[in-house]
Amino acid sequence: MSRWKWIPAMLASALAGGAVAYTYASLNQSGISKLENAMDLIEDGYLEPVDRSKLIDGAIEGMLRSLEDPYTTYMDQEEAKAFYESINASFEGIGATMEEIDGRIVIVAPIKGSPAEAAGVKPGDQVIKVGDTSLEGMKVHEAVLLIRGKKGTTADLTIVRDGKEVKLSIVRDTIPLQTVYAELRGDGVGVIRISSFAETTSEEYVKEAKRLLGEGMKGLVLDLRQNPGGLTDTAEEVAETLVPDGEPIVQFKRRDHPAEVSRSDYNDIGLGELPVVVLIDAGSASAAEIVAGALQQSAGVRLVGEKSFGKGTAQLSQPFQDGSNMKYTVAEWLTPNGNTINKSGLTPDVPVSLPSYASLPIVESDLVMKENGFSGEIKTVQTMLKAVGFDPGREDGFFDANTTKAVREYQASKKLESTGIATGETTRALIEDVRALIQANDTQLEKAAELVKEQMK
Repeated sequence: MSRWKWIPAMLASALAGGAVAYTYASLNQSGISKLENAMDLIEDGYLEPVDRSKLIDGAIEGMLRSLEDPYTTYMDQEEAKAFYESINASFEGIGATMEEIDGRIVIVAPIKGSPAEAAGVKPGDQVIKVGDTSLEGMKVHEAVLLIRGKKGTTADLTIVRDGKEVKLSIVRDTIPLQTVYAELRGDGVGVIRISSFAETTSEEYVKEAKRLLGEGMKGLVLDLRQNPGGLTDTAEEVAETLVPDGEPIVQFKRRDHPAEVSRSDYNDIGLGELPVVVLIDAGSASAAEIVAGALQQSAGVRLVGEKSFGKGTAQLSQPFQDGSNMKYTVAEWLTPNGNTINKSGLTPDVPVSLPSYASLPIVESDLVMKENGFSGEIKTVQTMLKAVGFDPGREDGFFDANTTKAVREYQASKKLESTGIATGETTRALIEDVRALIQANDTQLEKAAELVKEQMK
């Protein structure tokens, strides 16, 4: 197995880090002279006094921006500190990973149990404002610093989903760096969900897998949905518990080098004889895709769910003595069969979607929706009402007498004032009930468990 600390990660932008010393042998002297000459001219002749360190920071940032690669960035001391702390401990924020895509700041995935998940943030949401500050033209690490903040404070976000702007007020909290969640179902199928690949993930994963084996696990669903990536060496360690010894896990292709194939140093923790299925979706990215691709192509494991994100490049992180940091793309990674997934993702062997109500637009709780109204938000509320068992008779966005009746009945069931108006506590309760319904009717997980049970001894 390769021990390069590649970072092919969405996670690196918002949650993770990992440092590897990697420098070029030399720089063109004439280029250095030109740069120094420009700095001297600015220092000597610019209208206002200048800080040379800021000029140097700007020069590096400008060089990296010129590469037009969203994964290649320069971070000053404050940004680098946030970059590193998240992989070693908890942090305070809303709990969502983000990436810059075509100049837009886009949510890759909310973290399990985070304020962002509770607020209904979903993969693909574009964040355009934090408070009154526009994110236009910002790098992702700059946006992350704006969104993060002390526990108990509020992040006011404006997002775009399906072409519509929505405002969300999310109370920041401490986001623990627990990355592995495991449970044994009554049918003997174990479910291990990995939310990201941090330094402690492999250790957590092995511990939880052994616990489930001790409790009688007969088959495994490895859930990599909403996993934005992380450290590739950690991802490889997880893959090595399932990929046979010597089989390829991933290939790294650097400029002017043949592909470096990383092979499994099989770690037998007792999973080798179990049937396994992997869950992926549009929030599964980079290191999560490495694991899914390795298991699919080198271990014959089926992928269930939806097409993954498609992040197929790897970065190295270079810290500087002053505490700043440069993260830059050094390789493309390929699946064991030599296929690129960059911008195309992995296609599941068994495509399964979640119920339609799992991808409903966000409805602001302070919006007042009542009889004779017509809007997209009303259409969403009607769909939610029907999903939780209160049929409004229509789902076209017109709030008629039947919708009023359904709202009243729903309010009565929740012991709320029966006004027939959807707003405030009524809307919030609906959102929570639909979220619970999604968790109870996880069609993707149920299909994966079904496939595992078919193979169980």
